[in-house]
Amino acid sequence: VQLQACGGGLVQTGGSLRLSCAASGRTVGRTFSFYSMGWFRQAPGKEREFVAGISGSGGDTSGADSVKGRFTISRDNARNTLYLQMNNLEPEDTAIYYCAARGGSDYVPRVGVEYQYWGQGTLVTVSS
Repeated sequence: VQLQACGGGLVQTGGSLRLSCAASGRTVGRTFSFYSMGWFRQAPGKEREFVAGISGSGGDTSGADSVKGRFTISRDNARNTLYLQMNNLEPEDTAIYYCAARGGSDYVPRVGVEYQYWGQGTLVTVSS
């Protein structure tokens, strides 16, 4: 599975961005809904952290406390695409954002090592 994240950019405090992550490649007969998906981020000098995740069906979501009420994760299984709507952005949200996929489960992993596939990352910069 190949993941391509996009949608990052420079935005002022309080602004919004929508990240997308498109999945492609050989899935050995699997559909996109076979994969739980997650967003992680890594700020300069910090460890990678979980942002939000969604089950394969889309029926279960999970988010970090720092983004609850501001970020919304969703997916369109017909388009093989994952989204992260980010509102009311803060300078502390500045990071490279990565999407990740885990096959064969319908729960939402919050730990990076549980994900099998990773996208290349997209940079989000929030100016104060």
